Amino acid sequence: MGITIYDLAREAGVGIGTVSRCLNNHPSVAAHTRAKVLAAAKRMSYQPHAHAQRLASRRTNSISAIIPYFTNYFFLQVLQGVQDRASELGFDLILYGVNNPSDVEYYLRRSLQRGRVDGVLFFSMKFPESYASKFPQMNLPLVLVDTFHPAFDSLRVKNREGARLATEHLIRLGHRRIAMLNASLNTLPSVERLEGYRDAMAAAGLPSATDLEFSSAIGGQDGFNRQSGRESMRSLLEKVRGGHSCTAAFVASDIQALGALEIAREQGVAVPGDLALIGFDDIELAEHADLTTMRQPLSEMGRLSMDRLVARLQGASLPPMLKEFTPELVVRRSSGALPPPGGKSTDRAGSRPTMIAAS
Repeated sequence: MGITIYDLAREAGVGIGTVSRCLNNHPSVAAHTRAKVLAAAKRMSYQPHAHAQRLASRRTNSISAIIPYFTNYFFLQVLQGVQDRASELGFDLILYGVNNPSDVEYYLRRSLQRGRVDGVLFFSMKFPESYASKFPQMNLPLVLVDTFHPAFDSLRVKNREGARLATEHLIRLGHRRIAMLNASLNTLPSVERLEGYRDAMAAAGLPSATDLEFSSAIGGQDGFNRQSGRESMRSLLEKVRGGHSCTAAFVASDIQALGALEIAREQGVAVPGDLALIGFDDIELAEHADLTTMRQPLSEMGRLSMDRLVARLQGASLPPMLKEFTPELVVRRSSGALPPPGGKSTDRAGSRPTMIAAS
């Protein structure tokens, strides 16, 4: 028979209640008492029974993640960071996939049921105001990722600034007619990235290029998918054939950019020789496609969101935190800023960019 909590209490010279509070990191235990109990546990190689430990602490050792679009590469990489950290900390992860905005409140209600989970991560959607008071009432920690609410801890990327930096990269390379291939404008990231693109164009004194702005919600996932990128690139090339000039495109996500690359190659448009291209996210596939992009700290966001949730679980009395990340420019060959293998770039800053000619 293994070492029990009663054996440990006798060894440390304290009551079993004190042992339980020490093992569950209760703040009421004095530091020297906690040290004595933990030292005894180490000497006796004490291993708490997982089920009994959960009952004693009234915790499930589970957290829920309410997240849209399981198939989106952005979320897969953020979730990898969550899962890695959750495993290190001994938590199980319950995923609730939201395919329809009307499902959001259903999954919030499920998470709020007493004893189901210890905390909730909420991703990339507008948090319903009707639930803002429910989580504090239930004393259930909540952390928002890729979205924001002033009452809760939030981690998000500066989409507008990232889009501005992406567009400025193309402007520095000499481009003046720059397209924007976007997802659905019903989503905040799409709106913010469009604003950042327009900011950069205006700051450079370039005329408005609304004729080169495209948004698509085709294929689901609010348009953040390969099919949407394919459709937007077809529309751009039709405009070019109709007499509109264009030398570069900023695409709202890498997965859309991959679809755009497919159509460009199908129609004989060389990237970056005829059209420079830059994406947003830096998913794993971006490197394989040699895609210039704006890197989001996807895995890091997942890990930090889990760390913040655990801090709340441990009773940390802290004001709501907003942590914002500035995307980092990752230059690869699709923007023309790097020479092709064995050759020289034709699209360096100050050079004359190749123009897609109207046919």
